Amino acid sequence: MKTGEKMLGFLKGDPKKKLQKEYEAKLQKALHAQRNGDLRTHGTLMEEAEKIYAELQKLDKE
Repeated sequence: MKTGEKMLGFLKGDPKKKLQKEYEAKLQKALHAQRNGDLRTHGTLMEEAEKIYAELQKLDKE
């Protein structure tokens, strides 16, 4: 890694933070779907949230 890349590394987004926000948004949407009685959408959103969570866990191990 070059010196310039280190200095500007903070400008790149943190992939964990981005995934965490996506995960929380999916959970929120799933909660609203469940409250509205749309269990099919709730299940789909929870499945997507689980995939994002698995990615977060993989990043934590690195």
